[in-house]
Amino acid sequence: MHVEIERKFLLANDGWRDKATTHEVLRDGLIATGENGKVRVRIGERRSTITVKSARTGLRRNEFEYEIPRAEAETLLAVCCAGRTIVKTRYWIPHRGSTWEVDVYAGNLVGLAFAEIELEHEDESFERPGWLGQEVTGDPRFGKQNLLCWSLARGRAPTLGELLAMPADAGWAGRDEEPAGRAA
Repeated sequence: MHVEIERKFLLANDGWRDKATTHEVLRDGLIATGENGKVRVRIGERRSTITVKSARTGLRRNEFEYEIPRAEAETLLAVCCAGRTIVKTRYWIPHRGSTWEVDVYAGNLVGLAFAEIELEHEDESFERPGWLGQEVTGDPRFGKQNLLCWSLARGRAPTLGELLAMPADAGWAGRDEEPAGRAA
């Protein structure tokens, strides 16, 4: 079992792009979600995984990740996640002893991008790169399930301005009605 401790940020600019050392295209599908956690399938260029994540306690959550055959991952995406997949290119950027991941979304969430850093402990200090923007860790407006629900309800990805205009407690994933603070 792995304990995941990560923080998520908006991007202030594209200054990270020329510092990226590698990248990979990923397809994610959420199989199940609930108060106690979620189950995700991911297909990357080199491997496919199924991941079970517990609910967060502060910045921490338990993460169980297992490599699975690509054919099984493709079937899970098609059967359990049809039309509800996320496509992104993940870039890795080293910065002052840390490695940042920048996810640039395509498909349902085209136009969105976020940076994340995984930490060893919750109070670990790190230097913020100049291209890093506002922290959105734990903000439900920026959770992948909420972003996907928003885009599927409207047939397009939300803009960063639309997300920031929503109330910070906009918890609407999985509902049929409009997200809190948004008109039809």
